[in-house]
This record gives sequence, structure tokens and C-alpha cells, in this order.
Amino acid sequence: MLDDETSQSDPRRWYDSNYLPHFDGGEIAQFVTYRLAGSLPVRIRDLYKQQLEHGKISEIEYHNAIDMHLDEGRGPDHLRRPEIANVVEENWLRFDGEKYRLHAWVVMPNHGHVLFTPLNGFTLGKIVHSMKSFTANRANSILGRTGSFWAREYYDRYIRNEEHFFNTINYINYNPVKARLCRQPEDWPFGSARMNVKM
Repeated sequence: MLDDETSQSDPRRWYDSNYLPHFDGGEIAQFVTYRLAGSLPVRIRDLYKQQLEHGKISEIEYHNAIDMHLDEGRGPDHLRRPEIANVVEENWLRFDGEKYRLHAWVVMPNHGHVLFTPLNGFTLGKIVHSMKSFTANRANSILGRTGSFWAREYYDRYIRNEEHFFNTINYINYNPVKARLCRQPEDWPFGSARMNVKM
């Protein structure tokens, strides 16, 4: 964690939002996951959170447990609808090279994973807020509904080195395979594995 003196002069900083800490690292690659509202019951989230806070599981184990629950596909699955998954994917692609460099992504039935590097002048928090706000409005319009589309919180991990970067791409690409939605990563219609993606 950065000390107070560093955080005053450096754009990189830790901050808390709702339940989780976030790291705005400037132009450092970030792995971000956000999910549909209602896709993770509060009791499940709180159970994993307590285990994390009491040192029974690591932060990585916490995120893996959440992802495993999401991959079971319980609760709302609005992103299974192609017209809504398209909205999310097109929004990520739209700002590649403008707000961030997009490296990898996948839209799952109830959550999305995206790996990007913020460009100078754009913070992680503002980028994710923009992604969620625009897509929530469009998706709710398609569904003919109002209210929360995305859960308030999102999960992020900054990329520490080249090995972590490529492991994260592999994780993203294979998420639909792991969730038994397809046989090969490139078979999933809403992920970067099917495209020639810039690294």
C-alpha cells in the first residue's frame, strides 16, 4: 500500500468503496469484474467477506469463491440475451484507445470480466462507473424495466507483472469453458478469445 506522502503526490492510490478496497494505479493494467444486481446473495457475499477479514481465506481465494458462485449461473442472467451482451461488449470496445487500452474481456450470463490499462487522465473508478452507467441504462431500456441493473460493487486487481498479465488473459478466455458454456474459448460469442486482440 502507498504511504500518505506518496498518495498526495502520486496519482496511484488505494481507496474504499462500499465493501472492497480499490487501487487506482494510473497506467497500470487492471483486471475488473462486475456482476448483475442480485447475482450474489448478500449472505454468500458476507460469508466470504467474513472469512477474508478473519484470515481464513486469502484475497485471491475470496475472488475465486465469488467467481465460482457466479459461474453457477444462479439469479438474474440478463447478459445471456445477445442484444444485452452486445451492449456491454460494444461499450468496452468503443473506448479502447480513448480511455484505456483494452486487452481481454468476456461477457458471462451474470457478470463480466475485462482487462484494460487506463490511459493518462482516466482513473479506474471513473472508467468503471462510465461502463456500468451506460450499459445499465441501455440494458434496462431493452428489458423494459427500471432499477439497479449492476451490483454497486466491482472487483479489481492491478496487474503485477507479465506472468500475471498473461495468466489473467488465460483466466478471462477460459471462463466460459470453466462454466461449461462452451468447449473452446473461441466458441464463446462475447469474448476476446474469438477475436485478434491487441496485447
